[in-house]
Amino acid sequence: MNDEIMLIQVFVVLFLCINLLLITTFFTKEVFYTTMRYVLFAVTLMSDCLFLFLSDILFIMNFYRYTIQMWLCLTIYIISSLYLFVTPVTLTAMTLERYVAICLPLRHAELCSQRSTLHGILIIHSLSSLPSIVFLSIFFASASYGSDTQGRTCTVEIFIIHTWQGHLRSAISQFYFLIMCITIVFSYVKIMRVAKAASGEDKKSTWRGLRTVGLHALQLLLCLIQLCCPFIEAAVLQINLMLFINVRYFNYITFILAPRCLSPLIYGLRDEMFFHALKRLALCGLRKKH
Repeated sequence: MNDEIMLIQVFVVLFLCINLLLITTFFTKEVFYTTMRYVLFAVTLMSDCLFLFLSDILFIMNFYRYTIQMWLCLTIYIISSLYLFVTPVTLTAMTLERYVAICLPLRHAELCSQRSTLHGILIIHSLSSLPSIVFLSIFFASASYGSDTQGRTCTVEIFIIHTWQGHLRSAISQFYFLIMCITIVFSYVKIMRVAKAASGEDKKSTWRGLRTVGLHALQLLLCLIQLCCPFIEAAVLQINLMLFINVRYFNYITFILAPRCLSPLIYGLRDEMFFHALKRLALCGLRKKH
């Protein structure tokens, strides 16, 4: 099992290095940090980096049964819970941006201005923080005095004191899942209609936007399945400990690492302007090294 832990560390370090390279590329051109879709892309990269780092720490601590005080676990949980939702909510916002760009091109400059981008980032973080605020408010109302000083293995299960709290957390996640799915499907259908009616260069650009929305949908699906993983793992834990460890390992690879390696593919490699900037940065780095 130690070999599997080391394999995960290799993947995490690799993804963090790639994401940090893409974030560096983002700041090399003014067009990137003044255009909404690139800014939202940078938000997902930063969110993924922070979430990967924290989730990897929690994964290692849980594997070796390392205990920490509740207040520290609570802090890690608040940050990781926030950025668990930031990525899928940002992906939904990026899908809406593509919808506006293709279906409402005359209003794109107005709706996707720098001011709107800033407001969008604030809305994304506000919406992403609501589930953890609700969940933690209920936990503090139910927890006994002095429980924040106890040493425990840091998992989400320690914040679920009553069964209904787990059901509420599941219901909130499913509500977010439903809203995001409706948004993705709505945007996809609208863009498809425009793609069928378009011609020439417009048709090519529209179909490219349609493929981007499709990739967002796949990435979003993997991110949202991740929200159900704690409940699956809790049920498996009641059956067999070794099976629980294997399931948690599989979930971490499939629903935490995999979705977060798709962001570089969707925008870092598929976007022509960003790819050229990335290639230029890599070549400059190699020249300096030599």
